[in-house]
Amino acid sequence: MPDIMIRNADVVVTMNAARQELRTADVHIGGGVIRAIGQGLNVPGAEVIEARGSIVTPGLVNTHHHLYQTLTRAVPGGQDALLFGWLKTLYPIWSRFGPDEMFTSAQLGLAELALSGCTMTSDHLYLYPNGSRLDDTIAAAAQTGLRFHPTRGAMSIGESAGGLPPDSLVEKEAAILEDMIRVVDRFHDPNPGAMVRVGLAPCSPFSVSRDLMRDAALLARDKRVMLHTHLAENDEDIAYSLAQFGCRPGQYAEDLGWTGPDVWHAHCVKLDCSEIELFSRSLTGIAHCPCSNCRLGSGIAPVRAMRDAKVKVGLGVDGSASNDAGNLIAEARMTMLLQRVARGADAMSAREALEIATLGGAQVLGRDDLGTIEPGKRADLAIWDMSGVEAAGSWDPVAALVLCGPTRVKGLIVEGREIVRDGQMMTLDLPRVLERQRDLAARLAG
Repeated sequence: MPDIMIRNADVVVTMNAARQELRTADVHIGGGVIRAIGQGLNVPGAEVIEARGSIVTPGLVNTHHHLYQTLTRAVPGGQDALLFGWLKTLYPIWSRFGPDEMFTSAQLGLAELALSGCTMTSDHLYLYPNGSRLDDTIAAAAQTGLRFHPTRGAMSIGESAGGLPPDSLVEKEAAILEDMIRVVDRFHDPNPGAMVRVGLAPCSPFSVSRDLMRDAALLARDKRVMLHTHLAENDEDIAYSLAQFGCRPGQYAEDLGWTGPDVWHAHCVKLDCSEIELFSRSLTGIAHCPCSNCRLGSGIAPVRAMRDAKVKVGLGVDGSASNDAGNLIAEARMTMLLQRVARGADAMSAREALEIATLGGAQVLGRDDLGTIEPGKRADLAIWDMSGVEAAGSWDPVAALVLCGPTRVKGLIVEGREIVRDGQMMTLDLPRVLERQRDLAARLAG
């Protein structure tokens, strides 16, 4: 793979410790890492990407998704429901999925993320009907070329045992733990620059037992992988925790070993001050999903209070059935706007929102090898063309990226490999994937 020279970028947003923004700068990439940043760099034989009129940022990082849900967007009956009612509508449809649906929906979801500037994403797959496996989404990610943090999710308490999901979608806990061991041993790469890292992710307090939560935490520590689940998503979630466990979600998590630098929780819309302090003290991360939280009427997460308390916060698009989009730069804008709605116009700047979307996500996922543009870091970069209609007339291109757009990248590089060039996917025949996606969705709807 030849070296790459990104040349003459209007601004390179480094996200380094000094938060430097370099004007009219070049970036040299070689061997999957960033070699140098500066002006007038000369690397004979390098492939040149002309970036005049563009800004370059670290790749965006998505810390929470359910890729399989790209097949069930805008489903009637779930469009105007709260979380629990929405799940009840979708569970029967998801029960008809198989390996083909999992693979194709992941391809499409990953392409959508890539086109919005995302170079690394997690995925929370917690149901495995009709022979589906985590392997299906890992194969899709390998083809797409994005850096992937899949999590082996699970549901073990069905309706007959007082849980929310139908019995047909839950698994035996012994089988869950056995498959968690299998996927970690087969796919997890702990090394710097890893393209695949696997986490363990029982779905939620209302779909698994306390025993499974505790056992998964013990297994994750033994295997040295991360833990992920949904927590404190809305008022229904809080009420369930109080009624079933006699405590708030933060205490539930702490009691079962679900706090620490190797844990991140999705949503956390309803965390109170003591729970925020717990997460700060324990270095527990949060995946903030603003558009999904709005779509399901869950509320506005206290991101300003979390950030002020030094809690690690990244962004998540959440499932495409509850967003219903998968555009990560749009999540950055929504994050900023919602904090301003809740706390005033000075509550969050565009640059802070962009930091959460890049460096913040890398920190949540435990990736100190990326998230910034510095020599020695992995070469995960997004190139944004600021010469179009969206940002026309803007005086500050970095702020304009969040405030105005564009919401689609000109170029995307992951581990030194071009994934998007001139706004088009380079690793997938996207029209063919779209055709297959439409066929599968029509079959499910029929």
